[in-house]
Amino acid sequence: MGSSQGKFVWYELMTTDTKAATHFYTEVAGWTAIDPGMPGMPYTILNAGSTGVGGIMGVPEGAEFPPHWVGYVYVDNVDTAAASIAAAGGIIHRGPAEIPTVGRFAVVADPQGAAFIIFKPDPEPANPPAAPAAGTPGLFGWNELLAADMQTAFDFYAAQFGWTKGDVHDMGPMGAYQIFLANGSVGGMMTKPPFMPYPVWQYYINVADIDAAVDRVTTGGGKVIHGPQQVPGGSWIVNAQDPQGAHFSLAGPKA
Repeated sequence: MGSSQGKFVWYELMTTDTKAATHFYTEVAGWTAIDPGMPGMPYTILNAGSTGVGGIMGVPEGAEFPPHWVGYVYVDNVDTAAASIAAAGGIIHRGPAEIPTVGRFAVVADPQGAAFIIFKPDPEPANPPAAPAAGTPGLFGWNELLAADMQTAFDFYAAQFGWTKGDVHDMGPMGAYQIFLANGSVGGMMTKPPFMPYPVWQYYINVADIDAAVDRVTTGGGKVIHGPQQVPGGSWIVNAQDPQGAHFSLAGPKA
């Protein structure tokens, strides 16, 4: 496997109002927004300082899904990875396909239905800059899977991308929370609670002050669904929803 295989490298919001969503997230996360001028494909790139972290685009016409965030996982070969995912019981929603001057991608889901995108950039950066320090505000700092069954979900991702297990935290009645290591990306997974209708990935944006970030969410028309709650390690988390209905999460200290 290549040096970036299995690593989360990009995050994308598909939404019904790109202008309003861009304003909301630049206020909440401190991002700057850039129009890259992609012909025939309106797109906004989101930067944390000088580091690109994600993008915003409109929900495709005729699509039947609500606004949502999706993570991109780097693979050495998109076509080979898509075939392997399908053979392991995963779902291929779209692709593989090419985005000229950007890279090749496929929209997929694990066997339990949690969606993500596999991606390889083209051209590959010759001398990529050093990654900012973990916890830097504005970066996506945590990737979390709420699975139908955590153990079989982990086995799938380990086989596809080489992910390995870290610590396990006992969540009491909610079960085990498994930390995973994904070639420099980190996250956790657990069996979803019964009230959640389907498995899903959710992504945490680092903030400098969780309480101030909560104020920005509510002032901007978003909703806090859960938290702030302190988690192992001392950080505080919030699960929230933006004004268009997309779910996202925040993580950071209390000032």
